[in-house]
This record gives sequence, structure tokens and C-alpha cells, in this order.
Amino acid sequence: MVIILKDITKKFRNTTAVKGLSVEIREGELVCLLGPSGCGKSTTLSMIAGLEPPTKGDIFFDGKRVNQVEAEDRDIGMVFQNYALYPHMTVYDNMAFGLKLRKTPKDEIKRRVEEAARILDIAHLLDRKPKALSGGQRQRVLIAMALTRDPKLIIADEPTTALDVTVQKQVIALLNELREKLGFAMIFVSHDLALVAEVAHHITVMYAGQVIEQAPTRELLTHPTHEYTRGLLGAV
Repeated sequence: MVIILKDITKKFRNTTAVKGLSVEIREGELVCLLGPSGCGKSTTLSMIAGLEPPTKGDIFFDGKRVNQVEAEDRDIGMVFQNYALYPHMTVYDNMAFGLKLRKTPKDEIKRRVEEAARILDIAHLLDRKPKALSGGQRQRVLIAMALTRDPKLIIADEPTTALDVTVQKQVIALLNELREKLGFAMIFVSHDLALVAEVAHHITVMYAGQVIEQAPTRELLTHPTHEYTRGLLGAV
């Protein structure tokens, strides 16, 4: 699936969170949105996911305008930084919950949950409650939940922020390995250039709600054109 954001603007009352943003994510590609807190990265993801409508501009999935398409109909899996698991449910029930809401047949739910658990190597955790899991295990469960939707795009909003550095790298490597194996595109939000530089195909740098620079990763790392990007590289 090819995702195109064309001149997207998002306003909240008197605040413009995103202004005139244009980004393209090609099939099977990993694109990173990079920038400081409050620059509009998460708002951009919310618009791609269908959680927020753009104030202006258009979003296209494979050439089809999807501005008015509901989130559940967008073939998107989402992985966020907070562990959004129901504490009273088992891992299996957490993974099955969204499928049940969409009235997926019971045998299909079982197949999808068990397949995602196998891929993420968490089949032995299906009977556990979230409190019995480590941070890395919870993150694997969230990724598995995203895979049960058989997505064409996975949105990852700083999913490793709460993890220690070693586990962060493992999670990023795992997401990239799954992307290569299963063929979905991925858009990854981060403020850590060093963390994503090894896996991203393209990097889009945002600042104050606008794209200030975007380029293939190697080009951006070797020939940054904007002062903010050069500052990030200097910090790394």
C-alpha cells in the first residue's frame, strides 16, 4: 500500500499542530518521522490512522482518498509507547479483544491470535496477565496485537521510549525484521536519530508542525540541509 499525505494541515482551535505537510510512504518501506516533542509527529500519525481528521489537505491509500474512512477500515496496525493492555485480561484476551469488537468469527480470532503469538515468540505468555510481563514482553504483545489485523501499514509512535536502551534496539530490530518478512509498510515516530538511522529508508524531519527536511536516510545523514538536522547529527 502506498500512503500519500498531500498538503495536510491540522488546527485545534487557535493552534496549528501541523501545517502544509506532504509525505509519501511506499509499499514495504520504513519511514521515520523525526523531531522534538510537540512538533506534530503524533498528530500526523493520528490523521493517518483515522483518529483525527485533517483540517485541510488529503490522505490517499493506494490512490483512494481516505479522509472520511473510519480508523477500523484503514488496514492499519498501531503500536504506541504506553502499554495499553487491559490489566484484568490475559494476553490472549487482550489480543482477541479488537477482533471480537469487529465481530470476527471465533475460529478466525483463534487462528490470528495464535499466528501472531507464534511470530512474536509469545505463545507461552497467552495465559498470563499483563502485570506478570516484563516491559519488553508487553511491547511484543502490542506488536502482536497490531499483526492480528493483517495490516498493510503499521504505525509505531515512539514505542520504545519506556524501555531500556538494549531492549529498545531489540524492539526496533524486531519491527524491521517483521516488516521485511510480512511486507507491510511502517511509519515510525521518534526523537532519537541514532535509534532509527540503521533501519529507516527515509527520514522526515519535523519542527513546529512543519516538514523542514526529508530525504533517504543515508543522504540525510551525510548531507543535512537544515540547521536543526545538523544539530541532531552533532548531538549523536
